[in-house]
Amino acid sequence: MRQAIRATLAAAVLMATMNSQAEVKTIHDVLGRDVKVDVPAKRVVLGFYYPDYIAATGAENFGHVVGISREFWESFNPGSWALYSQQLPNLKNIGDIGNIDRGTFSLEKTLAMKPDVVVLAKWQYDTLKAEIPRFEAANIPVVVVDYNDQSVANHTNSTKIFGQIAGTEQRANQAAQEYADGIADIQKRVKAAGTAKPKIYIEFGDKGPQEHSFTFGKNMWGAIADTVGGENISKPFVENWGPINPEQLLVSKPDVIIISGTEVGMKQTDAMAMGIDISADEAQRRLKGFTTRNGWENLPAVKNNRVYGIYHTASRSLSDLASAQFMAKTLYPEAFKDVDPEKTYTEFHEKYLPVKPSGTFFIQLGCGASLCKDKASAVEQAAPTEAAPQTLSWWDKLVNWLRHLFT
Repeated sequence: MRQAIRATLAAAVLMATMNSQAEVKTIHDVLGRDVKVDVPAKRVVLGFYYPDYIAATGAENFGHVVGISREFWESFNPGSWALYSQQLPNLKNIGDIGNIDRGTFSLEKTLAMKPDVVVLAKWQYDTLKAEIPRFEAANIPVVVVDYNDQSVANHTNSTKIFGQIAGTEQRANQAAQEYADGIADIQKRVKAAGTAKPKIYIEFGDKGPQEHSFTFGKNMWGAIADTVGGENISKPFVENWGPINPEQLLVSKPDVIIISGTEVGMKQTDAMAMGIDISADEAQRRLKGFTTRNGWENLPAVKNNRVYGIYHTASRSLSDLASAQFMAKTLYPEAFKDVDPEKTYTEFHEKYLPVKPSGTFFIQLGCGASLCKDKASAVEQAAPTEAAPQTLSWWDKLVNWLRHLFT
């Protein structure tokens, strides 16, 4: 009898504990919508921003994600997919809702996953607006997040929303605050520099030097350029992303050029390749190819050796604080001499993610490290055939000539 009473009391305590942990929370998403969600959610469909969800909620909570748009991760970022697949046992078998951008999204598959909540990127929600009533009819809440706009407000709000959904508010709030503090430090340094905005051009180098691919206007890399004090030459001509007229690029005379790439670039001979398991030598070879475009030899960025490569995946994400630091450093090298973007990127992964990426994420053309260590090396790389000063001995001249010859 006593055992039965104890068992009943234990069950009651367990139920009370579970009920106290579970609740219906009103989440205010990035579109200003108030959405009621049972939290912590145990079945989540996540349209995009997968590593950010992990950063805000912990790798263990990714086990509650039952569906994603696999093509965005598996095909477009294969290095990242392979790395995370080693640490997340459910990833290789996770459900696929299809690619919303390419029209392969399946509402039926998504509903069959019986999610507690569907989390969409803002642009995914805009594409699926006509389908939202069907989610509502099935009593499935849809929450909208956004990292593509590259605003501090949306980055931090989206991170906090992930924390609310998974019940990891403290972790998410900390990650969000660190991002906001990092951007504030960048802007403080740029303001203190007190110089005119350098002109910058950023291009996704997926098509190689022969064809000008996407550059960026008001979001993604373009928004980061604005945030860190650059004058984005593409902004007047490109709304979000798209190619710029090559003649307009030459007329604009950018002071800094950044070419982004992913691991997918390795599938082409000369497309930009950056990221996981990409060697610095390979990235350097491909980056140099872009400087051979017609007229580029006369651009200030090329003449002054201010041409850089960046990992395209390290944008529209909490981890892009490192990218913002890198871009700021290309624009204002003196103001960011003590800042190491590579270290920021590594430490973010060590603190918030279950993987340790190894590869090439940030480079300057002709430099062994992510950035040339000093002005002398930059000048040397920019003008390898410049004659040695007459004050040098004949032996020093010979050594310099040989060194330049084999560089």
